[in-house]
Amino acid sequence: MDEQKRLLLAVLLSVVVLVGYQFFFTTPPADRNLPQNTQKSSDQARQPAAGDSQSTVSDYNRADQGLPSPSPQSSAADFRTISVSTPLYNIAISEHLAAVTSQSLKQYKSSNGSSTDLKQMVNPRLSRGTLITGTQGGTIQGLDNAVFSADTDTTNLTLAQGEKAVAFSWTSPHGITVKKIYRFQADSYLIDCNIVIQNGSGMPLNDALIITTPGIFDEETKKRSRFAFEGPVAYIGNEYLTIKPKNIEDQDTFTGQVDWTGYTDRYFLTAVMPPETGDAHLTLQYENEIAESRLVWRMDRLDPGKQGEYPFVYYMGPKSHKVLSQYDNSLKKSINFGFFDILAKPLLITMNVIHDVIPNYGVAIILLTILIKLIFWPLGTKSYKSMNEMKKVQPLMMEIREKYKNDKQRMNQEIMGLYKTYKVNPASGCLPLLVQMPIFFALYRMLYQAIELRHAPFVGWITDLSGPDRLFHFDFAIPLMEAPYGIPVLTLLMGASFLLQQKMTPMAGDPMQAKMMMLMPIFMTVLFINFPSGLVLYMFVNNIISMGQQYYTQKKFSR
Repeated sequence: MDEQKRLLLAVLLSVVVLVGYQFFFTTPPADRNLPQNTQKSSDQARQPAAGDSQSTVSDYNRADQGLPSPSPQSSAADFRTISVSTPLYNIAISEHLAAVTSQSLKQYKSSNGSSTDLKQMVNPRLSRGTLITGTQGGTIQGLDNAVFSADTDTTNLTLAQGEKAVAFSWTSPHGITVKKIYRFQADSYLIDCNIVIQNGSGMPLNDALIITTPGIFDEETKKRSRFAFEGPVAYIGNEYLTIKPKNIEDQDTFTGQVDWTGYTDRYFLTAVMPPETGDAHLTLQYENEIAESRLVWRMDRLDPGKQGEYPFVYYMGPKSHKVLSQYDNSLKKSINFGFFDILAKPLLITMNVIHDVIPNYGVAIILLTILIKLIFWPLGTKSYKSMNEMKKVQPLMMEIREKYKNDKQRMNQEIMGLYKTYKVNPASGCLPLLVQMPIFFALYRMLYQAIELRHAPFVGWITDLSGPDRLFHFDFAIPLMEAPYGIPVLTLLMGASFLLQQKMTPMAGDPMQAKMMMLMPIFMTVLFINFPSGLVLYMFVNNIISMGQQYYTQKKFSR
């Protein structure tokens, strides 16, 4: 195979990999790397392991100080909603189920350009809210529709600094009291929730608590999930798991050392962390476009007159590396870039370090591109040197092609001999490109999923580096372009840089192949038209630097 075909094959392979990546590598590793000790049925609750701590069980008559007394039974329609405002979020907890029905994040907007519409963590379609408490065996009758009583007279609380606790209490018809004590911190998205079960009945209680984090998974969510996973997630057995709702029917239970379970979208996470010691596993359910992640926690046996205390920790907030790195837990593992995580994570950290010095993520991407280019500078020089050598032998190759145009085998033999004589390796020009492809894919995943770029402005019309660049907004559709519709200025500049770079590259000896190569910039422009502007910015800057390096190298080795 001659050098033109090799070059064409390498470029086409790169494009195929780029397009195919959208379908094969755009979600983190899911159920292919599950813990081996999984099981099908969620009805098979695990029994407490030998040696598990029993310190949570005590006589509640002696340990009940400081907890609210249960109020008389209320109807399901007679309840309040308690709102707590902190510097980071506004949260609402309903006395019905003592579940979180709303949480808006003060530092994140729901849409770019909005000044008042805050990011809402609880989908309005979740009528029961999230972080719902139940029991696996249903031994606490009425808990699935319980109306708790909050220990506060006011329904609007403000927390400017320090911490504040709000306790919710409910007693079943059989005398079993359930108390949920929420503890909020002014400077943290973590919420402590101490669940206290007091057995005032005449029978022992032996069951498992369930904390449910539901999420809406409809067709629109399914489409988005192709590029950045949305749905049930967990960190079990030191592995980050993403569970596609369509696979729940085949496998709905996951066991192992559970660090946390929850539900994620592209940028935000709702998670539940169980007590540090004990017995937990994950079960899932998917029906009516609602996917539920259920943390199942085996309680210690509670005899009459005894109580158990179970300290859970909730997280409802951004998947921000800076935020999650503050906490001494494994929640930071929720920032996962899939197959290229090992490369993407250092790139994210480096970009954030640059941003700390120059607070503009567009500038941070430019400087990160320069840094990457410097690292791969020797490979680039080798590639351009090889191209320059190929350019020198082009006239001789043309002669060979013309002379042996009717004898392909002899033509290939002569060309290989020409390579050997002039010590030219046609593959050396393509190798650096293939080596840098993983960096490109890692950058794509990082720039697409990093919450730091969400609604982050750069300059002028580029007001969101996580979305496509559009100058002006049109009220009509444009072929091949996703909404919003407008002029993709940065993408067109990137396409022009591809074209200029192509003109600087030695053309193939075959005129037809040369024309095909000149069409590649058009193809790449169309391909990038809906990519995040942060990624387009990287490609544009990378092309500019590459052209400078190529020009310098050709001048140096053409002497």
